[in-house]
Order: sequence, then C-alpha cells, then structure tokens
Amino acid sequence: MAANGKAESPMYDYTLDAIADAPSKGVLNPPPRLLCGPGPGNAHPRVLSAMSLPEIGHLDPAFLSMMEDIKEMLRYVWQTNNAFTVPVSGTGSAAMEACVANLVEVGDKMLVGCNGYFGPRLIDMGDRYGAECIEMKKPWGEVFSYEEIKAALEEHKPKILGLVHAETSTGACQPLEGIGQLCHEYDCLLIADCVTSISGVPCHLDKWGVDAAYAGTQKCLSCPPGVSPLTFSQRAMDKLMARPDKVKNWYLDMKMVASYLVGSGAGGARSYHHTAPISMCYGIREALNIACEEGLEARWKRHREVAEFFWVELEKIGLECHVSKEYRLPSLTTVKVPEGVDSKKLTKLLLDKYQMEIGNGLGDLAGKVWRIGLMGYNSRFDVAMTVVAALKDGLSQQGKLNVKA
Repeated sequence: MAANGKAESPMYDYTLDAIADAPSKGVLNPPPRLLCGPGPGNAHPRVLSAMSLPEIGHLDPAFLSMMEDIKEMLRYVWQTNNAFTVPVSGTGSAAMEACVANLVEVGDKMLVGCNGYFGPRLIDMGDRYGAECIEMKKPWGEVFSYEEIKAALEEHKPKILGLVHAETSTGACQPLEGIGQLCHEYDCLLIADCVTSISGVPCHLDKWGVDAAYAGTQKCLSCPPGVSPLTFSQRAMDKLMARPDKVKNWYLDMKMVASYLVGSGAGGARSYHHTAPISMCYGIREALNIACEEGLEARWKRHREVAEFFWVELEKIGLECHVSKEYRLPSLTTVKVPEGVDSKKLTKLLLDKYQMEIGNGLGDLAGKVWRIGLMGYNSRFDVAMTVVAALKDGLSQQGKLNVKA
C-alpha cells in the first residue's frame, strides 16, 4: 500500500521471489599472472590508470575530441592516411567481422590464405555473409609467396583477398610487400589481419596497398581487450558505400558507425549509433599515446631485439622454434614441444608455481608447440629470461632438460 492509501502498481512489486538470498562473493581478487601467452598480455600500468578515470558521455565534446586523438594515433601506428580509421566497440573478432560484413556482398568471391587458425575463421565469416569462399592452403607455420598469391588471383579472380599478417596460432609473419598492388591489378580488395602485429611488427598499410585491416588491443598495444582498431582505404569505402543492400550486421554496420565516429564531414553533425565503451576508449588512447611516445622504429626494434635474445636462450636449453627465422614473428614465438614432454602438464606447472601463462598449440599444432608472447609492455629482456627459467624448470620436472654447453 502506498503512503496515500492507494494500492501500488503491479509493476512496482518489491517482494522477492524464489531466489531470496543475495549471493555473497567477496571482493574480487584475481591472481597476479605474468601473461606471456598469445594474448591477452599484461596491460601497461598507465593504461590501467587511464581506465580508472571518471567517465564522460559518449557524445560529450571532450569524448569526441579524444576519439579524434585515437584515430590520428591509429593512423600513425598503422602507417596509413585512411580517413576511416576507428576503434570498433568489441574485441578483435568484432573488427574482423566488421571487415567481412561491410565489404562482402552476396556472391562475391573471397579468397583467403589458410595457413593457421584464423584464415578459416575468415572463411567461416565470409560464408555466413554469402560469399563464395575459396581456401588457399599452406601447412601451419609456412607463408604464401608472391607467386602463389598471383597464381591464385589469376585462377579465381576474387573480389576480396584475406591474409593474416601475423598468425597468432603459428607465430608466422606473412610478407605483404607488393600484394596490395597485385590485388588492385585484379580489381580485388586486400584485407589484412594485424591483431598480433600492430605496433610490435612493421606495418605499412599504405605502402603495401592494404584496403582493410583490423587488429586487437590486448597484444602489442598492452591494453585490455574490448575495443579493436579498424581501417578502410578509399577503395574499400567506395565498395561499402556503393552496395545496394543494407550491411547484414546492424551493430557492425560501418556506414552507421561512420555517422557517429566520423560525422558528415569536417565539423559535421554526428548521429547516435551506440554507446561507446568509454573506459576502454581511455585505455586505447593511453596505449596508443605510449606507442607514439616511444616511436614506431624504436618499438619495432625493441620487439625484435628481445625476441632474438629469447630465441638464443631457448636454444641453450634445447628448445627449437617452429617457424623459420625469416618469417618468425618477434611478438609471438611458437616453441616445439620436445618428444616425450607433456605440453599441458608443463603449462599447468608454470601457471600454478610461477603464476605465468603461456599458450598451448591450436588446431594442427595442438600438443606440438607452445605459444609464447613477448608483446608490448612484456617485450623486455627480464620477462624473456623469466620465461626461459620457468621453462627450464618445467622441462627438468619431466626429466627432459637438455642444456647445451
């Protein structure tokens, strides 16, 4: 009964139902892990600090100004002048699907390089959006040559070619020099997966002629997952704007997102599309600012020097890398599991004893490799030596340590 003596509206029923007791879970206290797997890696302390700042509205002029900062810094780390360069609200897979959803029209031929786990994911997405998908296959850990790509373009004449620049499942880096220009000769758009390469491995999107690229924040940028960089060239935007039908994904419709994040031109009005993840945008803004402060050349060099040091130290304890050095990612190393070693038992030991996470193999490499990331904030000599020491103990525990003189 209300204070005025009238009956309460049924919509305001304050009595509890069957679930009467509120759960009591205590204060959240996650374990302090050293994250040296394929991602996420440990976030930079400055990024975590930025994410704790007070929120503002997603249409606040201060937020929109910050979004322009993010777009400008993304262009720098990707070495592109693409006007449409934005953070997508979602993890790297959201930006990946945004590429496919916006650029694939029903019946388009889509050729995808499948030499690891993530090429087939592009195929799966393309199929869902009505593409005629064609696999270009290589063993896991190998890369495609210019000649192989040219032959496949000549044979299939696709509208879209998808390549994984940095294959997280194998640790291989796909060369992209000349591929964009080749695609343009065949009137084909080039999509590049840069999830594990952005800011840690040289990316020259404009020089390479890449038409669309996506990435994640949780690897070399050392920002928690939750927003994902995406960029479209003018050729890609022309294809998007000319399509006669609606993009088949409302949330990832970049025509609509552009009206929010880009507006109708310089100083033009912006229209509401969705509520952006404010704190995550703070995080990527700080992560990009850190990368800009360091400078790309210095950052790329640091990742390479730490990786090469790590590879030498692995050899000293009898471990081999899966990918040939010429095509090996500096951000993520796949290490061959020695014969007779239980790979999962070793990763569990590292987690339980050392609070350290490294990844096991996926797909064709399950049980055959460990995936070890030295990315962004964790791309340091002290972290590399810590991982080597833990691996040494893990191998010793199984009686498989083979230290070289």
